[in-house]
Amino acid sequence: MKIINDFFQDKYKKKRAIIIAIFVAVFLCFSFLIYLMIKPGESCLDGKKNQNEEGIDCGGICTEKCKKIVTSDLIVAEKGFLESGAVGKFDFYGRITNPNNIFGGGKFKYEFIVKDNQGMVLATKSGYNFILPGESKYLIENNIEVKGNPYDVELKVYEAQWIEFKNHYQKPQLKVVNKNYNEIHSGIGFSEVLGLLKNESPFDFSLIKLAIILKDANNKVVAVNSTEMRTVRNGENRDFRALWLSRFNGEVMSIEVQADANVFDSETFAERNFSIEHLQDPSYR
Repeated sequence: MKIINDFFQDKYKKKRAIIIAIFVAVFLCFSFLIYLMIKPGESCLDGKKNQNEEGIDCGGICTEKCKKIVTSDLIVAEKGFLESGAVGKFDFYGRITNPNNIFGGGKFKYEFIVKDNQGMVLATKSGYNFILPGESKYLIENNIEVKGNPYDVELKVYEAQWIEFKNHYQKPQLKVVNKNYNEIHSGIGFSEVLGLLKNESPFDFSLIKLAIILKDANNKVVAVNSTEMRTVRNGENRDFRALWLSRFNGEVMSIEVQADANVFDSETFAERNFSIEHLQDPSYR
């Protein structure tokens, strides 16, 4: 009798499993049909690049023409190299300018190319950065190993991803005050720059990079350095220090400190200052 009962129970379980599977399949098919019925069709007002559009809701079958970006290339205004103090290592710097007043480079690539007096390439160093409309800024690479005697350095900037800003955008208010240069007479290092960073922007920044450029009486760069601060709240003041371990040539007569916060990573800043078209376009991310 037990064998017979087990047989019928197994048969019942299998039948129940089949019925449940059929029910689930029918439910999924029915749900998919409903989704197809209520799914909004592609249009020139859906905020997406679809159909055969050239951009978001423009070009192709859409009557509105896509706005074309006309920009000028970034300009390399200054470049050079300095001994870092370590054997076979050098510091490279360059100053670039953005001639576009309403377009910022959300991301661009740069490359330092170091050559000897015969034009042979000794070393290269590349990276990515960003730049605001009409901004001029320094790019710095410290302690780069070079095999040979560098004679010249070339700086290339390319692959800029342009983002249109609103006419009256709010530039981050990052101020550097109380800058002081001191030679160290006791302790570790040759000299230092001390200062105070003030974040007077209505934005918090996860990372702020500081580029420090020291110049002589003829406005010639004699030393460069960099440091960074993390999680700087709006309204916060933060002390900073940049240290040079080894002696460098030249007499320091002026200090320039450039504070950089990548506003292109801030959604709050973007919503206030970028044009809507570029916020929607994934190619600008």
